[in-house]
Amino acid sequence: MRSLISAMALLALSCGFALADQDDPRLDPLFDELRTAEDPEAAFRAERSIWSIWLQHDDQQVEEMMAVGTTAMNLGNLEDALAVFDKMIEVEPDYAEAWNKRATVHYALGDYEASLADIEETLDREPRHFGALSGRGLCYAAQDKLEEAIRAFEAALDLHPHSRGAQTSIDLLREALEGRSI
Repeated sequence: MRSLISAMALLALSCGFALADQDDPRLDPLFDELRTAEDPEAAFRAERSIWSIWLQHDDQQVEEMMAVGTTAMNLGNLEDALAVFDKMIEVEPDYAEAWNKRATVHYALGDYEASLADIEETLDREPRHFGALSGRGLCYAAQDKLEEAIRAFEAALDLHPHSRGAQTSIDLLREALEGRSI
């Protein structure tokens, strides 16, 4: 089971976790494009545009904090990253990505309940956050709640039908469930 979870986490991280300025009016048509893309390349272009917008924030201080926290997280300095994201949430509690990044750090620290709580906060602010939905799936998989994990990845796939990470995770989880029933 641990190797299954590790493989899914690697897939999710390779797809990246989004940074959200969830109120940008350019997002609606991009999500329509993402959902209706006829091929993976078109979906990838829409996804990249969404992520580019999600990276933007009106407050330069918040953008700088995001850069510092993300760098700390990517370097494995999880406690430092957690402190930065805690501060971001204090400064900008409506910024979905502050919650999502903190959820990612909690996941990396093995605190799945805290991660799930932050994922809920993310989704309250940006229900289309397919990265958070995939993160939910990873948390449930780590907790051995395989059916809930599948549903979370299916929700991500509803928003991003060409997400290879979500589809592969669903396939792996279904195989694991079938293995249990034998």
